[in-house]
Amino acid sequence: MKKTPLLFLLSALLVTSCKESAQKTEKETYYPTLEVQLSNRTLNTRYTATISGVQTVEIRPQISGMITDILIEEGQSVTKDQILFVIDQTPYKAAYEIAVANVKSAEAALSTAKLILESNQDLYEQDVVSEFDLMTAQNDLTEAEARLALCKAEEVSAGNNLSYTEVRSPVNGVASMIPYRVGALVSSSIAQPLVTVSDDSRVYAYFSMAENQMLDMIQQFESLDNAIRQMPPVELIMSNGRLYGHKGKINAISGTISESTGAVSIRAAFPNYQHLLRNGGSGTIVIPVERTGCIAIPQTATYELQDRIFVYKVVDGKASATEIHVAPNNNGIEYIVESGLEPGDIIVSEGAGLLKEGTEIKTRKEEQE
Repeated sequence: MKKTPLLFLLSALLVTSCKESAQKTEKETYYPTLEVQLSNRTLNTRYTATISGVQTVEIRPQISGMITDILIEEGQSVTKDQILFVIDQTPYKAAYEIAVANVKSAEAALSTAKLILESNQDLYEQDVVSEFDLMTAQNDLTEAEARLALCKAEEVSAGNNLSYTEVRSPVNGVASMIPYRVGALVSSSIAQPLVTVSDDSRVYAYFSMAENQMLDMIQQFESLDNAIRQMPPVELIMSNGRLYGHKGKINAISGTISESTGAVSIRAAFPNYQHLLRNGGSGTIVIPVERTGCIAIPQTATYELQDRIFVYKVVDGKASATEIHVAPNNNGIEYIVESGLEPGDIIVSEGAGLLKEGTEIKTRKEEQE
């Protein structure tokens, strides 16, 4: 059966109509735009941090001996001067008792030397003994005094050694794990401490900042001391990803720059009322940076090309690619533009990566009109 010319004509008209409709739809695609304006923003900069107690003390014995008693549990809160360990006291008690006995003996010898000297002085005045005997008695007294002083010093030393058998905590804090057990032989030269006590009523979060960031901060506040005093409170994101409930304060900045990393060490102090943070933990410091009178644009309005950032400005109704320079810090949603745009510029706010140079841009206002 032969196709009629009318069928061919209708088919051609249908194809032409579809093409014209598609071209019209493509040409009239709406691109959202925004007008660049000045605004204020708070940007958060994050730094990986390690957590340390305000005071962390490794407790080691000052004498040698066998552990006879452990009076704390691992992880227990301890107070200053609390007895933690007891080292075998038997030899040190004996040494102390000997020292006490030596003191008494030296005191008796000194008393005898004084009596002899007094007697010889009387006899010398009566020409019964010679001057040599008198001087000898004087020397014996001096020697007895020195002997007593030595014995008293030994008594103090023995008493100290006996007191060292009771190992006490020098600070308030929380005890670490204990690597030793009753019966272990320890001394002042042991490789591992008996226990580590960390005062975690407050904690320090240590983190590093690049040299250029530190210089920017000092120039912003005019001096290092001003920077420390005027820095805003900082926040801490704990290792579980949750925000710590109390804000901290930067209170120390290292005066030197690490040669290996080119970074500066900074310390922030946080209260730790619930003892939630522990010595040796980790987290992320969040430092807010206030920017006033800045240009903020959504990151969806940009695209990257060879590590350069571009936006499309709307110039005479057409897209014009424009390179911009942004601040190194951002909130993950917006960029702070430092150059390339001016207040009043119109840019495409979404889909910039899909546009081409010279594409006709129809704004919402134009579409409504």
